[in-house]
Amino acid sequence: MILLGGVKKNLKNLLRSMIKMKTIKQVVTFKAKPSEVYQALMDSKKHAAFTGAPANIKDKVGTKFTAYGDYIEGENLELIKNKKIVQKWRGSEWEKGHYSKVKYELKAVKGGTKLTFTQTEVPDKEYKHINQGWKEQYWNKMKEVFNW
Repeated sequence: MILLGGVKKNLKNLLRSMIKMKTIKQVVTFKAKPSEVYQALMDSKKHAAFTGAPANIKDKVGTKFTAYGDYIEGENLELIKNKKIVQKWRGSEWEKGHYSKVKYELKAVKGGTKLTFTQTEVPDKEYKHINQGWKEQYWNKMKEVFNW
Protein backbone atom coordinates (compact mmCIF):
# COMPACT_ATOMS: atom_id res chain seq x y z
CA MET A 1 0.00 0.00 0.00
CA ILE A 2 2.82 2.44 0.86
CA LEU A 3 4.59 1.61 -2.41
CA LEU A 4 1.42 2.35 -4.39
CA GLY A 5 1.09 5.72 -2.66
CA GLY A 6 4.69 6.58 -3.63
CA VAL A 7 4.07 5.61 -7.25
CA LYS A 8 0.89 7.71 -7.31
CA LYS A 9 2.76 10.71 -5.90
CA ASN A 10 5.59 10.33 -8.43
CA LEU A 11 3.07 10.05 -11.28
CA LYS A 12 1.29 13.18 -10.07
CA ASN A 13 4.61 15.08 -9.93
CA LEU A 14 5.50 13.86 -13.44
CA LEU A 15 2.14 14.99 -14.84
CA ARG A 16 2.47 18.36 -13.11
CA SER A 17 5.94 18.85 -14.61
CA MET A 18 4.49 18.17 -18.07
CA ILE A 19 1.86 20.92 -17.71
CA LYS A 20 3.17 24.17 -19.11
CA MET A 21 3.56 26.90 -16.49
CA LYS A 22 3.95 30.62 -17.08
CA THR A 23 5.15 33.69 -15.19
CA ILE A 24 3.24 36.95 -14.83
CA LYS A 25 5.22 40.15 -14.28
CA GLN A 26 3.52 43.52 -13.87
CA VAL A 27 4.67 46.92 -12.67
CA VAL A 28 2.20 49.51 -11.43
CA THR A 29 2.58 52.86 -9.67
CA PHE A 30 0.18 54.09 -7.02
CA LYS A 31 -0.20 57.62 -5.64
CA ALA A 32 0.16 56.26 -2.11
CA LYS A 33 2.85 55.48 0.45
CA PRO A 34 4.33 51.96 0.48
CA SER A 35 2.73 51.44 3.92
CA GLU A 36 -0.74 52.18 2.46
CA VAL A 37 -0.27 49.74 -0.43
CA TYR A 38 1.11 47.08 1.93
CA GLN A 39 -1.88 47.47 4.26
CA ALA A 40 -4.37 47.30 1.39
CA LEU A 41 -2.93 43.91 0.49
CA MET A 42 -2.36 42.56 4.01
CA ASP A 43 -5.30 43.85 6.09
CA SER A 44 -8.60 41.94 5.75
CA LYS A 45 -10.84 45.02 6.04
CA LYS A 46 -8.81 47.16 3.63
CA HIS A 47 -8.50 44.28 1.17
CA ALA A 48 -12.27 43.74 1.26
CA ALA A 49 -12.83 47.50 0.88
CA PHE A 50 -11.17 47.69 -2.53
CA THR A 51 -12.20 44.26 -3.86
CA GLY A 52 -15.78 44.37 -2.63
CA ALA A 53 -15.42 40.74 -1.51
CA PRO A 54 -14.59 39.03 1.79
CA ALA A 55 -10.93 38.53 2.70
CA ASN A 56 -9.26 36.85 5.64
CA ILE A 57 -5.59 37.78 5.76
CA LYS A 58 -3.11 38.53 8.52
CA ASP A 59 0.24 40.27 8.38
CA LYS A 60 2.11 37.25 9.76
CA VAL A 61 4.42 34.71 8.12
CA GLY A 62 3.02 31.19 8.08
CA THR A 63 -0.63 32.19 8.24
CA LYS A 64 -3.08 31.02 5.62
CA PHE A 65 -5.32 33.52 3.84
CA THR A 66 -8.36 33.73 1.59
CA ALA A 67 -9.51 36.52 -0.72
CA TYR A 68 -12.48 37.11 -2.98
CA GLY A 69 -14.46 34.90 -0.64
CA ASP A 70 -12.82 31.51 -1.01
CA TYR A 71 -11.81 31.96 -4.67
CA ILE A 72 -8.18 32.67 -3.71
CA GLU A 73 -6.31 30.83 -0.97
CA GLY A 74 -2.71 30.68 0.10
CA GLU A 75 -0.11 31.20 2.77
CA ASN A 76 2.25 34.03 3.68
CA LEU A 77 5.82 32.85 3.12
CA GLU A 78 7.86 36.05 3.60
CA LEU A 79 6.87 39.52 4.79
CA ILE A 80 9.05 42.61 5.02
CA LYS A 81 6.72 45.33 6.28
CA ASN A 82 5.99 47.97 3.64
CA LYS A 83 8.58 46.46 1.26
CA LYS A 84 7.87 42.87 0.25
CA ILE A 85 5.19 40.18 0.36
CA VAL A 86 5.78 36.61 -0.82
CA GLN A 87 2.88 34.15 -0.81
CA LYS A 88 1.91 30.68 -1.89
CA TRP A 89 -1.24 31.38 -3.95
CA ARG A 90 -3.92 29.45 -5.87
CA GLY A 91 -7.31 29.88 -7.48
CA SER A 92 -10.10 27.55 -6.34
CA GLU A 93 -10.51 25.96 -9.79
CA TRP A 94 -6.82 25.05 -10.09
CA GLU A 95 -5.64 21.45 -9.86
CA LYS A 96 -5.87 20.34 -6.24
CA GLY A 97 -2.61 20.97 -4.42
CA HIS A 98 -1.07 23.22 -7.09
CA TYR A 99 0.11 26.63 -5.85
CA SER A 100 1.84 29.45 -7.64
CA LYS A 101 4.18 31.86 -5.88
CA VAL A 102 3.41 35.58 -5.83
CA LYS A 103 5.82 38.35 -4.92
CA TYR A 104 4.91 42.00 -4.39
CA GLU A 105 7.89 44.35 -4.11
CA LEU A 106 7.13 47.89 -2.96
CA LYS A 107 9.45 50.82 -3.54
CA ALA A 108 8.89 54.46 -2.64
CA VAL A 109 9.18 56.67 -5.71
CA LYS A 110 8.49 60.35 -6.30
CA GLY A 111 4.77 60.83 -5.81
CA GLY A 112 3.98 57.32 -4.58
CA THR A 113 4.87 53.64 -4.70
CA LYS A 114 6.11 51.43 -7.47
CA LEU A 115 4.80 47.89 -7.07
CA THR A 116 6.66 45.17 -8.98
CA PHE A 117 4.55 42.04 -9.08
CA THR A 118 5.70 38.56 -10.11
CA GLN A 119 3.67 35.35 -10.10
CA THR A 120 5.41 32.11 -11.07
CA GLU A 121 4.05 28.61 -11.75
CA VAL A 122 0.76 29.84 -13.25
CA PRO A 123 -0.88 27.02 -15.24
CA ASP A 124 -0.89 27.87 -18.94
CA LYS A 125 -4.67 27.45 -19.20
CA GLU A 126 -5.17 30.01 -16.38
CA TYR A 127 -2.53 32.52 -17.53
CA LYS A 128 -4.66 34.91 -19.60
CA HIS A 129 -7.47 35.03 -17.02
CA ILE A 130 -5.13 35.51 -14.05
CA ASN A 131 -2.90 38.05 -15.82
CA GLN A 132 -5.90 40.22 -16.68
CA GLY A 133 -7.46 39.62 -13.27
CA TRP A 134 -4.57 41.29 -11.44
CA LYS A 135 -5.06 44.42 -13.53
CA GLU A 136 -8.85 44.54 -13.30
CA GLN A 137 -9.49 43.08 -9.85
CA TYR A 138 -6.51 44.49 -7.99
CA TRP A 139 -4.52 47.38 -9.45
CA ASN A 140 -7.42 49.25 -11.11
CA LYS A 141 -9.70 48.74 -8.10
CA MET A 142 -7.01 49.93 -5.68
CA LYS A 143 -6.60 53.10 -7.74
CA GLU A 144 -10.37 53.67 -7.95
CA VAL A 145 -11.39 52.94 -4.36
CA PHE A 146 -8.44 54.63 -2.66
CA ASN A 147 -8.03 57.39 -5.29
CA TRP A 148 -4.47 56.36 -5.94
